[in-house]
Amino acid sequence: MDPAEDADEPAFEWMKPAAGKRAETAAPEGAGRAEEAPAAATPAAATRATTPEAVRSSTPPAAGERAATAGTGERQGRRAERMAAAGAEGVGTAEGAHINEPLPTSALQLRPPREEVERRNAEREQAANAKPVAPRVMQVLLAVCYPIILLVLAVRAIASPLFLWVEYNRPGFPGDGYGFNTDDRMTYGSYAVDYLSNWSGPRYLGDLVNRGGETLFKDGEVSHMADVKLVILSAFGAGALLVLLSLVAILYLRRRSPGGVRRGLFAGSIATLVIIIGLGVLAVLGWEQFFTDFHRVFFANGTWTFSLQDTLIRLFPGQFWVDAGITIGGLVLLASLLTLVLTWPTRKRRGLPPRSAARDAARDAAADADAGTVDPAALKGRRFKRRSGAAAEHEPAASQEAPAGPGAVSGDDKPADRAGAATDL
Repeated sequence: MDPAEDADEPAFEWMKPAAGKRAETAAPEGAGRAEEAPAAATPAAATRATTPEAVRSSTPPAAGERAATAGTGERQGRRAERMAAAGAEGVGTAEGAHINEPLPTSALQLRPPREEVERRNAEREQAANAKPVAPRVMQVLLAVCYPIILLVLAVRAIASPLFLWVEYNRPGFPGDGYGFNTDDRMTYGSYAVDYLSNWSGPRYLGDLVNRGGETLFKDGEVSHMADVKLVILSAFGAGALLVLLSLVAILYLRRRSPGGVRRGLFAGSIATLVIIIGLGVLAVLGWEQFFTDFHRVFFANGTWTFSLQDTLIRLFPGQFWVDAGITIGGLVLLASLLTLVLTWPTRKRRGLPPRSAARDAARDAAADADAGTVDPAALKGRRFKRRSGAAAEHEPAASQEAPAGPGAVSGDDKPADRAGAATDL
């Protein structure tokens, strides 16, 4: 390309000759033109002299153009000096020395420090290994709800006519010294138990009369039964709400966290055992104090104490509440133990291989480590042979015996003997 065609283009400034060289070549050309001036009087010479190329070649360079040309020459000189210095220092390749000059895209080639790379890798691994929070929350919710649900269900089993019948008809249950027989107790006690779970008002018990026409329950007894009903219905409502929450947690864990239901129930069963054993110890150490403290938690003082002649004491004596406490503790303990057994984290439930396979794998890994090599194909081959051997041990003896006949070879023959038999055939 001819830089003279685009004199105003700065990209071609470095291709133009330096100012000194132009000055050296300008004098001979000028002298020649001066000598040939008489001969240029012809029309063709005049035409050539008036062309743009001739005018530009005969016009001396401007000051700005000379400065740009001089600057380009200086840059070319410095570049040549750097290349020479790099070649002298041995920098370069077999094709020639090169200068490590910053390029417009050199910023993209910069690598962050090693500490920054390690930090980013650690954060990436932590984010990949981090478990979501929602499954853990659901597991905790299931573990918290489980003991309360068991206690509410046990109380519901006690507050039933069936438990009354068992208590009034069991041997050793104390009788009533004021005239109630078993039939009377069962009839009047059923009214009291039904009142705890229905939506009737205090008149349900206040209007009851005995066989003599007298009022069965006094006002204080009716008031206390109303308080008991409020506590029982609140407990049943809370139990129903916790059952719904537990079902939601179970459905979520079954879809999002395999094994989450098992872990939640396992933790809940352990918590239930701790609670029921602690309450049992307190009840055994001092039943009267335990019974009194229990009533103080839910009822106001003076509203739950009655005389021995009152109907509530005659229907529900002290032995009834002892048996009720033992039954509640036994039901909750049995349910928690059953849940603990069914959710125990065995290796199969955790998705781990059997212990024998784990020991074999560890032994193979130790042997490979001692040998200094680890061959996955060899490990796979050894495991396949081990499984094949275990399967052969379980096969019947008849299937291990080879049928007699021409060309049959027993399993005890050596390779040479088998080869010989094949040759004979």
